[in-house]
This record gives sequence, structure tokens and C-alpha cells, in this order.
Amino acid sequence: MGRNKTKDMVYVSICSVLMAVCSWISIPAAVPFTLQTMGVFTVVGILGGEKGTLSVLVYLLLGAVGLPVFAGFSGGIGALMGTTGGYLFGFLFSALLMWGMERVWGRSRKVLILSMILGLLVCYAIGTAWFMMVYTRTVEPVSLPTVLGWCVIPFIVPDCIKIVVAVLLSERVRKVIFQ
Repeated sequence: MGRNKTKDMVYVSICSVLMAVCSWISIPAAVPFTLQTMGVFTVVGILGGEKGTLSVLVYLLLGAVGLPVFAGFSGGIGALMGTTGGYLFGFLFSALLMWGMERVWGRSRKVLILSMILGLLVCYAIGTAWFMMVYTRTVEPVSLPTVLGWCVIPFIVPDCIKIVVAVLLSERVRKVIFQ
């Protein structure tokens, strides 16, 4: 195996662990939140779209096999199939969107910020639709405004702050690692 391939595998693995650590960090607030989305955006910002997306996929696969890499030290298929599992799958689609935007428009700061914002919207959309489907099937019917009030609106400001931190952090780390 070539030296660059080995280095890439190490970076992808380390970044998968970074996402797990970010998911374990819970910030107490009126509605507590984790740093999962910041981890995803930072990883894709550091590694770029292709390797960043691979790192997100590895993170999800680690959780799927039962390792406690998700928020609250959870893992397993149950975590992925539960009400909040759509947000976890949304991370992968966010990374894919970021990768696509990078391929089309490059890796400038403006593209990175826009791709993180759009990636967050994609994650919200997938996660909210999934939440509504699972909640309606397992508990009772629930309206879109109710789910937005539970799962999106309280997280908008923290997620915007996480995007700012992810942009700054990924730019600095990328400079140290790759230049």
C-alpha cells in the first residue's frame, strides 16, 4: 500500500473518532445540544469532500455495528432506526453535498461556508422527515410545526455557531496538516 493511501486511511480514521468525541460532548443549554454537526462539518472541511464523506460513512458504520459513537454514548441499529436516526443519515448527505459543491466550485472559504449551511439544511430536512415518520408510526401522528419546534428551531443558533467554529477550525487544521 502506498504511503499516501496509508496516510489517508489514518486521517479518515482519526476524523471518524473526532466525530464520535464531538457527539459525546453535550453542551447544557435551555435545550442541550452536542457537537456532532460541528464534527461532521469540521471533518469534511479538513479532509475535503471525498475523504471527509468516507470518514462520515466510517463513523456511521461504527455506530451501526454497536460501538457507542453517537450522542449519549449510543450505538447500534436501534439508534439509526429511532426517531433521531434521520439526522445521523443526514450527516452523510450533508457530507455528500459538501463534496459535490467542492468538486464544482472548489475549496474556497465562501464555498465551504455555503456548503455547510446547505448541508445543515439537508440534515434538518432528512432528519425531520425521518422523525415524523418514525414518531407517527411508533407513538402518534405529529405535525411538521411541532417537529420543527422540537428538533430544528431550538438548534438553529447553536448550529450556526458550530458552523463558524467548524470553518475556522478546519481551515487552521488543514493548513497545519496539508501545507
